[in-house]
Formats: sequence, structure tokens, C-alpha cells
Amino acid sequence: MKTQLHHLITDTAKHYPTNIAIKHKEESIDYHSLAVLIVKAAAGYQQLGLERSERVAIYLPKLIETVAACFGVSHADGVIVPVNPMLKPEQVKHILKDCNARILVTTSQKAAQIAEVLPSCHDLHTLITIDKNPLNFELPGHIKIITWNTAINLTNSAPINQNIDSDMAAILYTSGSTGRPKGVVLSHHNMITGAESVARYLNNHQADKILSLLPLSFDYGFSQLTTAFITGAQVVLLDYLLPREVLNIIVREQITGLAAVPTLWTQLASLSWHNEIKETLRYITNSGGALPNITLEALRRELPETNIYLMYGLTEAFRSTYLPPDEIDQKPGSIGKAIPNAEVMVLKDDGSPCTPGETGELVHRGPLVALGYWNNPEKTAKRFKPLPSPNGGATEEIVVWSGDKVRMDEEGYLYFIGREDEMIKVSGYRISPTEIEEVLYKSGLIGEGVVFGVPHPALGQAIIAIVTPQENQADTSSSALKKHCKQALPAYMVPQKIIIEEALPKNPNGKIARTELSKKYRTHYEEV
Repeated sequence: MKTQLHHLITDTAKHYPTNIAIKHKEESIDYHSLAVLIVKAAAGYQQLGLERSERVAIYLPKLIETVAACFGVSHADGVIVPVNPMLKPEQVKHILKDCNARILVTTSQKAAQIAEVLPSCHDLHTLITIDKNPLNFELPGHIKIITWNTAINLTNSAPINQNIDSDMAAILYTSGSTGRPKGVVLSHHNMITGAESVARYLNNHQADKILSLLPLSFDYGFSQLTTAFITGAQVVLLDYLLPREVLNIIVREQITGLAAVPTLWTQLASLSWHNEIKETLRYITNSGGALPNITLEALRRELPETNIYLMYGLTEAFRSTYLPPDEIDQKPGSIGKAIPNAEVMVLKDDGSPCTPGETGELVHRGPLVALGYWNNPEKTAKRFKPLPSPNGGATEEIVVWSGDKVRMDEEGYLYFIGREDEMIKVSGYRISPTEIEEVLYKSGLIGEGVVFGVPHPALGQAIIAIVTPQENQADTSSSALKKHCKQALPAYMVPQKIIIEEALPKNPNGKIARTELSKKYRTHYEEV
């Protein structure tokens, strides 16, 4: 019975020992060998002094060792803290200090990049490098330096495993749309239930080959591992530079499942997909933001036999809803209904249910609700609150208030409106930036776009759109886009200013850095 995260590998190894679990470039490892490796890693962590519920930070690119290092932490009764390898020293320092990391697993090159911040990480007692290259800098005496090969061969003793399913399994740091990133604490039960739920509606099975493109520090990215491992499927790891690489590896490895965020789908949709892909790619999924209709339709044309799952989720509850592929035409623009093992409600500010068609806050209940934010009771109390009682007052059950505005139709299908903190208010009107972005995409003139409000002395807020030109569209201009918006939107929703950039900044999870752009243009109302 799978009750802890590492059981996804050790239990599956009993049923599919020779199945390839992970492939990276020309290297691969089967389930039996991976299970042996995580047992050795767990014993090594404990031999190095890791105590129950202590945190191990994994600051690595996608490698077989990265996966083994993560799941070995679970087997050692520790807590996994995957750190995006794209983060800079100050960001890494914040995570290491915030979660009081005791062990850091990284490469000698990355250790050198963050050498300046390691002395301030007073809880850190061991640095494990997965390569044998010597470090060219000195560390404080309280930090032991050891190689991965040495760590996994420290002892022949089996690791001691005392955790239960309600114990902490991982801390995933959000991208930090406001302030520094917050660490979302997930239990073993959260993560296993999430894997079971998603694998069920995606119909994952042991013959699947799932391409891992997203950072493992992102819950959507880590999910590619858990949904594969729970079914005995294979994960192909890829850190790509160009979208074309993604299509090439799908062909080479005969990938059957692919997950991405809207920015990557927009790039991929503009490419010509090989016929071999259309024969093997069973499904694709989108989460991390609304997929523009123009992108969705391009993907459907390129992949007529591939199932497309549109999903909505938040790290605090893993995944909340999905729209089955056969309902895309019946419910255009919908994020679907609750996934298995979850209930989703639309509530007013006072906690009472919204009527069909009425906008309210999406509230998630069930076994996927996280344990809260690490070391942050104030922010935990704002997001993780008691479920309102139908008779008034509150129950003892804790649910996640997402901060996302949605509406539900008569048949229970949900439609995303926007985040409460991203809603634009112009002359008394409340405007969803998503609705304006969708109109800009429909013009066919832009590659990517983001809309937000900036302070304006007369209007309250002015609407700003930042876009990139569509490839091979020489006539993309602010005036052409504004003309298109005027034809499709009421006057109060037309952007006061449309700015064309060569590229838009992204956060570490690949999403457009909306907050960064809105801060940059916050004082530009006088130019509108």
C-alpha cells in the first residue's frame, strides 16, 4: 500500500522491476535499480545526521540523480525542498534559510555560483555534490562537503522509516507573485492522492512515456514524476533551450504524454509537428494559466488524434479541476469540474454559495489541501480557512480559498475570471485581464500578451497591454491591435496603451512575469 512518497517507486518496482523508470539523454534506469538507489540515498542521509522531518534542498538540473536524491529524502523521513536550478544566489539563500535546510544536494558548479550565500545558512551542515569535481572555494567549518557516490555508500544498513501519511513530504516554493516566495507544505497523503487522481483521469498506464519539461520545483512539473511512477510508466527528462528540441525528442522517444504551460504551448503551436508525433502522442495537458483559444485551436489542428486536457490548479491544493477532451466544444473556455478526490465550490465573500452565473471565489476542499505555508502562520491563516457551515458560522474542516475569481454554469462547469489581486477597476467597472488577453490573441497578430491595470488619477486604473509580435506578422502594430480591440470590446475595456516588446519576462516556472511588468509600468499612467 502506497502511503509515503517513496512507495511510488519501491512498490512499483515489485510489479514492474525491469520497466524503465527514468531516461535522461542516453542514460536510463529501471524501477528495481532506482528503488535500490533511493534506499542507499536514504541510508546515506541518515548516516550524515538527517533527523525526521528535517529539510533537504535539491538544487539540480533534471538528472537521474535528481530524482533519486528527492525520493531518497522521503525514504529517510526527511522533507524534500526542490529548488529551481534557474534561481540566483539571493533567491536560493532565501529558500535555504527559510526552510532551515540541513543538507544541500547540488553540483560543484552550482555550489560555486552560490558560494557567497552559503556561510549565512547556519542550519546547513552538509553539502553533497553529485560530481567529483573539487570545489574551488572554502566553506565554513560547520558545513561538511561530500560527493554523491560517497554519500550513497556510507553504510549497508537499511534506512529507518517512521513517517506516516500525514507527515510532511515536501515544501514547494511558489514563484512569489507578491513578495518573497512562500513554501507550501505538502504531506505524503497530499502527493500520493494527487498522483492517483491525475493518473486516473489521464488514464496513465505502464506503457506510457511522459516527457518532463517543467521544473521539478513546480508542483505541475513534479507531478510528471508521481503520475508516471504510480503506474509504472517512463519519465523522459529534458532541459530544453528551443521549442524545436521538444518536438524532436517526442519523435525520438515516442512520447505519449506531454505537459506544458501556456507560454510554451504558444511557442509549440506555431511549429509544424511531425507526423510521427501524431501517431504516438496520446495526450497533452495545460495548467498554470488559461490557454488562449487561438493556441488551443492550432494544437487541435496539428494533433487531431491527441486528447487535450485543460486543467486548473494551485500549489496549495495541487490540482482542482479539469475539462475532458470530449467536452472542449460543448464548454468552450471552461476549466471543467473537480478532479477525482476533490470538491470545488464557488463562494461569496461571506461564505455563502454563489448562484449559477454569479462570480465568486474558488474554494477547494478534500485530501489535496496542503498543510499550510512553512513558517508563516499569518499567511496560512489568510489562505487556509475553515469551511463555512450551511447553517452559518464555520466547521472545523480547513479548506483552501484560492483568491481566484470564477463562475459556475447551470451544469456545474467552472469558468476562470481572474485572480482577485489582478482584477482591473476602470471607472467603477471590474474587468478581467484574461478576457482582454483572449481578444488580443484572437487578432492573430501577437505571440504572447499580458494585460494589467496601472494607477490613473481620473479612471482609477488604466489598462496596459504588453505583447510580442506573432512570428511572420510584419504588420503587427499598436494601432492595428487597438482597432481590433475596439471592434470586439466595449470602450471601457479597450487598452489605453499597447506596447510591443521583442520578448516578455518569465518567472522560474515559465509563466509570464505579470507582476514584474505591472511594477515596471506602474507609474506610466501619464503616458497613457
